[in-house]
Amino acid sequence: MFKFITAKPLWVNILTGLGLILVLILLFFGSLEWLTGYGKYEKVPSVTGQHILAAQKILEDKGFEIIIQDSVYIDTVARQAVVRQSPEADAMVKQGRTIYLTVNRVIPPQVEMPNLAGFSIKSAEMYLQSLGLKLGYVTYKPDIARNAVLEQLINDEPVKPGTKIPIGSVINFVLGSGVGTSELDVPDLVGQRLADARAFLATISINIGSIIAVGPISDSAAAFVIKQNPDLFSGALGPAGEKLPNKIHQGQMMDLYISETAPVKDTIRTPIIQ
Repeated sequence: MFKFITAKPLWVNILTGLGLILVLILLFFGSLEWLTGYGKYEKVPSVTGQHILAAQKILEDKGFEIIIQDSVYIDTVARQAVVRQSPEADAMVKQGRTIYLTVNRVIPPQVEMPNLAGFSIKSAEMYLQSLGLKLGYVTYKPDIARNAVLEQLINDEPVKPGTKIPIGSVINFVLGSGVGTSELDVPDLVGQRLADARAFLATISINIGSIIAVGPISDSAAAFVIKQNPDLFSGALGPAGEKLPNKIHQGQMMDLYISETAPVKDTIRTPIIQ
C-alpha cells in the first residue's frame, strides 16, 4: 500500500512533505480573511428608544447578534425600550459582532417610603430624588414647625414610613406655615373621647402635643380626655369677676391627659364641643 512512498528516495519524500505543508499553510492564510471576515465592517444602527423586538429585528437584519445585558427603570422612557447599546450607534464593527443592550423594565422596582416628618422641604426633596421618587405639590397648615414637613401623601392619602412604593411615585407634602396671627378661645375638650378631640382640633388647626395616659388604657382612641393644657380659663378675672378664657393661636399645641374613666364635668366649664 505504501510502496509508492517507500520506493522513492528519502529526500524526495521529505521534499514532498515539506511541499504539502507549505500548500496547507498558504491555503490557511489565504482563507483566513474569508473565515474571520477581515476587512468587512458594518455601521451599528441606532436602536436606542426602540422597543426591544424592533431593535432585535433591525440588528439581526444587519447581521449582528444581540444580548440583553441589563435592565433599568426610567419612568420617562417607554416600557421594554432600549435605553443603552454597546457598541454605540454609528460605530464601525465587524459583521456578526454581538451588540449588548440595556432595556427599560416593565414593572418599576420598589423602595421603602422614608419618614420625612420634620425635614425642611429642600432636604426632603433631595432625599426623594436619591430614592428615585418625585416631589409633587406642597400645601401648608398652621404649625410652629414653619416650613417643616408635617405630612407625606400619595394621591392625597397619608403614606407611612416603611411602606413599599414604586420608584417614580409622586409624593406630596403638607408643611407648617408657622403660628397663626389670630387668637382663638381654647376649646373645652375635657369629657370628649380622644378620637373626637383629635378630629375637632384638626378642624381649627390646633396640634396635639403630648398625650399622657392616666392609668391603663386599652383603646386610646376611645379613652376620655380628663385634663388639657392649656386649660379653658387663663386664671385672670374680668371686670365683673368672671374667669377670662385662655387664648391659643392656630399651629400651637395642646397636651391632653386621657383615661378610660369619664371625668366629672365641671359645671362652670363652658364646653365648645357639643
